[in-house]
Amino acid sequence: LGDVYKRQSQSGALININTATQEELETLPSIGEVRAQAIIAYREEHGGFRTTDELMEVSGIGEKIFADISPHITV
Repeated sequence: LGDVYKRQSQSGALININTATQEELETLPSIGEVRAQAIIAYREEHGGFRTTDELMEVSGIGEKIFADISPHITV
């Protein structure tokens, strides 16, 4: 249960990387227009994300950026 609270963003809602709009993705730390578009292109090409870790397969998202956004995302 404690892990759920740690994963919530400041607004209290997690962003689902499989359904989020570009604008919603851009609210994440270190995610701008180009990375948001890359996330959307990846999920369309691969039929969505099975885990949040899979986000690191997207061009431009490495371990540091993933660590910044992982508390704010879900699938």
